[in-house]
Amino acid sequence: MKKQLALLVLLLVCGFTSAQWQSKYEEKMLVQGNDTLRYRIMYPKNFKETEKYPVILFLHGAGERGNDNQSQLVHGGKLFATDYLQERYPAIVIFPQCPKESYWSNVDVDRSTYPIHLKFKYDQGPTTPMQMVMDLLDSTIQQPYSDDNQVYLMGLSMGGMGTFELLSRKPDTFAAAIPICGGGDPNSVSGYAKNTPLWVFHGAQDNVVNPLQSIEMVSALLKAGAYPKFTIYDFANHGSWDPAFAEPELLPWLFLHKKQNQ
Repeated sequence: MKKQLALLVLLLVCGFTSAQWQSKYEEKMLVQGNDTLRYRIMYPKNFKETEKYPVILFLHGAGERGNDNQSQLVHGGKLFATDYLQERYPAIVIFPQCPKESYWSNVDVDRSTYPIHLKFKYDQGPTTPMQMVMDLLDSTIQQPYSDDNQVYLMGLSMGGMGTFELLSRKPDTFAAAIPICGGGDPNSVSGYAKNTPLWVFHGAQDNVVNPLQSIEMVSALLKAGAYPKFTIYDFANHGSWDPAFAEPELLPWLFLHKKQNQ
């Protein structure tokens, strides 16, 4: 009985803790005609409209698609919501949610074999969710409290693919970007290669998104004259975001970069 009571208390505490940090992200929607983009947004502690703050856009993976406006926070949401990081790196953090049957990137995905086969189609224009993300980002950056010299982009898996594509569609927007276990069109990097520092992550044992996807993008960036950081974890499968989030220099590296210094 005592063990059951202790377990119940632990579950309640964990649930409260989770709800506590998730509640820092306000629930919002962007509606354009028949299309809706749900998103969560967190403002800095003691937010003042008269001050300027960095903006972070985070693109989730395929497993967090839907319309509950919660799942997209599962991976990465807590990273920015701790009291320590809010004090050290105050920022406006946006987590949009992609609808269930769509993708951030314009890509054909063949899941008949694993790792999955990807065919990127940037030339056919952005998907509806990607276009709405760009509109949301533009409207956020235009606010007087947003620092357009410190706009950062992160994404994992499907969101890592979206990160590479969004960089190609808005090559002059981001001060730095972090794509994790993603991929993209190697022919698309010339516009942002020399302007935007990247830290690319992947797991060597990834059996969902082949690590060659990131390797090809890094190779293309190097050929275009960029100097990306590239971390490949020999022990990691698809969940390489966990060791990436644990990197002590991850956020210091991100916030180090400002567009005006590049």
